[in-house]
Amino acid sequence: MAKFFGTNGIRGVFSEDFTLEFVHDMTLAIGTYFENGPVLIGFDGRESSPTISKVVSSALNSIGIDCNVAGIVPTPCLQFAVKTLGYSGGIMITASHNPSQYNGIKPTAKDGVEISREDELVVEDIYLQKSWIKNTENWGTTGKEERAIETYLKGIASQVDYKLIESKNFKVVLDLGNGAQIVSAPDFCKMMQCETFLVNQNIDGKFPGRGSEPTPQNLSELSQTVIENNADFGIAFDGDADRIGVVDETGGIIWADQLLTLFLPEVLSPGDEIIYDVKCSQALEDMIKKYGGKPVMWKTGHSLIKQKMADLGCKLGGEMSGHIFFADEYFGYDDAIYVGARLVQLLSRSEKTLSELKAEIPVYHSTPEMRLEAESDEEKFRIAEKAVDYFNATYDCNTVDGVRIRFGDGWGLVRSSNTQPVIVCRFEADSLERMQEIKDLVLGKLQEFGKLELGDH
Repeated sequence: MAKFFGTNGIRGVFSEDFTLEFVHDMTLAIGTYFENGPVLIGFDGRESSPTISKVVSSALNSIGIDCNVAGIVPTPCLQFAVKTLGYSGGIMITASHNPSQYNGIKPTAKDGVEISREDELVVEDIYLQKSWIKNTENWGTTGKEERAIETYLKGIASQVDYKLIESKNFKVVLDLGNGAQIVSAPDFCKMMQCETFLVNQNIDGKFPGRGSEPTPQNLSELSQTVIENNADFGIAFDGDADRIGVVDETGGIIWADQLLTLFLPEVLSPGDEIIYDVKCSQALEDMIKKYGGKPVMWKTGHSLIKQKMADLGCKLGGEMSGHIFFADEYFGYDDAIYVGARLVQLLSRSEKTLSELKAEIPVYHSTPEMRLEAESDEEKFRIAEKAVDYFNATYDCNTVDGVRIRFGDGWGLVRSSNTQPVIVCRFEADSLERMQEIKDLVLGKLQEFGKLELGDH
């Protein structure tokens, strides 16, 4: 198991567990893994990001690797530029949706996709053994990459039917979340001739407008702005534009698994496997089967979904957090701006509104994700293990990630968080009453297994 890498690069609280000394040495390990340059560096709008960028470029230069700095860019923009502009790798400095005191680094391979879990272990071994390149006589150089954003925007435009989109004259609200996508998302909407309204449009790494995650509790301003401007839909981003949140023309939230469902007719051919995480609704599985596909439930964690997609050759995948991956006409990584472009294209090909398309999806009643705090990581794992053992012995279960307990008319999920001492739960059923029954049953059993702070759930 990786020691430093999580499911989305390496992250920590800046100057505490994510220090400049750590960044320097880890960059030496990443540079040694890349072996040669040039390497492209990008960063998000956090206050610590420019300083970290200088440390990264200096460390690469010290072992003879040339690099260029793209400046503030969304993560998908850096990935696109690495793949299309001839770089041997990339390093994105971001903590994505984490709060402002965090930062992180995310290495990208030359194909634009994050390095594999196996290669993360190689990097960690280089770091732990301090076996990076030493005593080089030829220092590398640092330059500036001017083409990243323009290349990225033109690349996305070439992937969609933008002439048809232009003819529709959509009204779109973008909640930019004070994040790095400010340098690209509004310009893309202008290219598509969309009338665009902006919310939280100034880059600010403290994320003053709303939380850095595009979760339902953070979308109220987006919903209200859509209604006030009679817009066709609204899109929200996280801090580096790899996660998306969407609302329809009524201000109603389109959940990520519902968004995945809407894309199925455009992507899926009979027999295709579609991958999604254990938090997703039964409705998604129902619709995959309706269109002749094969549903594949997998572990939560966008890098895990992405790797499984590559292993199976899937055209489409995603998870409830808002990471969505297209590999039919795109590169298979999570790009919220590209997902937004595909949504605009989908709507331009339909005479129905977004809310009307959503109404065609089967209705189940579900809770939001519930996060139950344990006293420690060790206690979290102990409780989760007992839950898996008990429910798997008693009910029909899927144990690919924690335990998803199937009751026929609904389900409950219990799994360990990848990043915190938290047990994650979610419940769904075909009626509100049954959902509450399943929720009470599962939570009651968890309380028997150990102390968890349930809050007001």
